[in-house]
Amino acid sequence: MRVLVTGAGGFVGRALLPALAARGHTAVAAVRQPLGRPDVAEAVVGDIAAVADWRPWLEGIDAVAHLAAWVHRPGQRGAEADRAAHAVNAEATGRLAAAAAAAGVGRFVFLSSVKALGESSPGRPLTDADTPAPADAYGRSKLEGERRLAAAAAGTGMAAVSLRPPLVHGPGVRANLLTLLRAIERGVPLPLAAVRNRRSLIHVGTLADAVVRALERPGAEPGPYLVADAPALSTADLVRTLAAGMGREARLWPLPPALLAAAARLPRVGGAVARLTGDLEIDGGRFRRVYDWQPPLPQGEALRRTAAWYAGVSGRSRAGSGS
Repeated sequence: MRVLVTGAGGFVGRALLPALAARGHTAVAAVRQPLGRPDVAEAVVGDIAAVADWRPWLEGIDAVAHLAAWVHRPGQRGAEADRAAHAVNAEATGRLAAAAAAAGVGRFVFLSSVKALGESSPGRPLTDADTPAPADAYGRSKLEGERRLAAAAAGTGMAAVSLRPPLVHGPGVRANLLTLLRAIERGVPLPLAAVRNRRSLIHVGTLADAVVRALERPGAEPGPYLVADAPALSTADLVRTLAAGMGREARLWPLPPALLAAAARLPRVGGAVARLTGDLEIDGGRFRRVYDWQPPLPQGEALRRTAAWYAGVSGRSRAGSGS
């Protein structure tokens, strides 16, 4: 297939391009600015929220993998964040989906998020049957993007599916997981030994493989689908696995759960503490059954690869600085 990939220069996009090539598909990278990669066909579309007419870039396209997204930016809060997220994750998704259906595109995969369902799991894994209760601008906009995709595809020949991954890790990861990797590598004692939570994750290569599978085999059952590696891990076990992958000792010590719960309510650090100690476990079994798919890497090996990548980057940085 000839696949238009939005967000091709992003974290997941960089993993999806070689995954498509390995399966014999041709990717056309829809990007804000040129990637500078001679091995990839490019469609420089600029700001995706400002694209009013997708027809020039949909000619000859068999499928769309829509990865481009708004994510939270420092300083954007409340109504401003909602407007910015809605413009990209919902409105732009709807316009692209409608244009793809009108152009005769056969398949469309939208990369949504577990946050379209919510921020936590209720003492059991979240499933595709759970009622969505998004808690922030990102989650609300992703849910609306799913709905606009479904509406655009209804009654057309385009098979459309939304995938809802949890936290994605792998080479190039940023944000909270990068902070955790840095702390482990530096030997920072972490007060997480007593944490018994359950959190799902997915490796970026595994997610790319799932996107390719969804493009190649549209399911008989409607989406959206949760997709994740298994099993879910406690944060303490996550730290131990990452530390082992870096050849480091996991420096964990137990802080009483009541103190961690109190820290989760603090204004500046509460969100990070809640993510480290709370549950967000998902059941991706329906996607595996419908698409006859299994993650290409075991969970432990996937995490070790992420840790090894960070250890290599960190080692090169230290060598370059002469330290």
